Amino acid sequence: MAAGLGLAAAGAAAADMASSTATAAPARRPAQVASGTPGSNFVTTADGTQIFYKDWGPSGAQPIVFHHGWPLSADDWDNQMLFFLGQGYRVIAHDRRGHGRSTQTDTGNDMDTYAADLITLVDHLDLKNAIHVGHSTGGGEAAHYVARAKPGRVAKLVMIGAVPPIMVKTDKNPGGLPLAVFDGFRAGLAANRALNYYEIASGPFYGFNRPGAKAIPAVVDNWWRQGMMGGAKAHYDCIKAFSETDFTDDLKAIDVPVFLMHGEDDQIVPVADAALIGIKLLKKGKLKVYPGLPHGMATTHADIINQDLLAFIRS
Repeated sequence: MAAGLGLAAAGAAAADMASSTATAAPARRPAQVASGTPGSNFVTTADGTQIFYKDWGPSGAQPIVFHHGWPLSADDWDNQMLFFLGQGYRVIAHDRRGHGRSTQTDTGNDMDTYAADLITLVDHLDLKNAIHVGHSTGGGEAAHYVARAKPGRVAKLVMIGAVPPIMVKTDKNPGGLPLAVFDGFRAGLAANRALNYYEIASGPFYGFNRPGAKAIPAVVDNWWRQGMMGGAKAHYDCIKAFSETDFTDDLKAIDVPVFLMHGEDDQIVPVADAALIGIKLLKKGKLKVYPGLPHGMATTHADIINQDLLAFIRS
């Protein structure tokens, strides 16, 4: 009882002290509304998939949206995101469904659904006048989205080593890669995904298999890390999405300026059957082929790629 009375007395004394000092305390300032973006978050799509995204920079700045390649994540754009953040842009990159930190989906691993996911993300963030930059599979995803985007959402599109118009060999695309090439990707993934991913990253992706090339172990490890974060089923399905989707009609429909950037020594998406054909389908296309550069040139030669991207965005 004594203890209880003591606590009550102490509480009363504290209340009296607060009352006596209330008038002397300075008035609180109104809460400041943050001008920056949240940093990272998730958005939920119509089928319940959680899409992870990064969102850095001033909320009122022009947005640049980055689309990663297979089987990577938004982390593959860290260099470009930091560079363009430093230039005053708002930079956004998401993990495609089944990749990175997004839901490891069993279904919906196709270009139509990827584009629908982008519409959900763009609507959620209410992005306007955005520049979309896609690499490899992400270039196909970006083109598929931009061709369907609402008016005012997109200002420009950049595709780097991108898969459009279509990768696989068909009667209409006789110069494409045989289906057996992509069957090999699937077989390697199913048999030993970890080893398969290591071999891709340490070999043709960055051109480290070329005579005299100096591999960068940390770059290989980071590629492998990103790949192993995602789901094997989604990655397996995505091989069909990036190799067999025909983006011809998408390229014809896009009416914003498009910049095609492609490495001349791209061993993953050969330039002759990609950008050199795609440029002929675009209404407002610009093409630059980089002598000797590999598929992953945005990483190995970021200084060159970033400056060319900046020049196009500002043009």
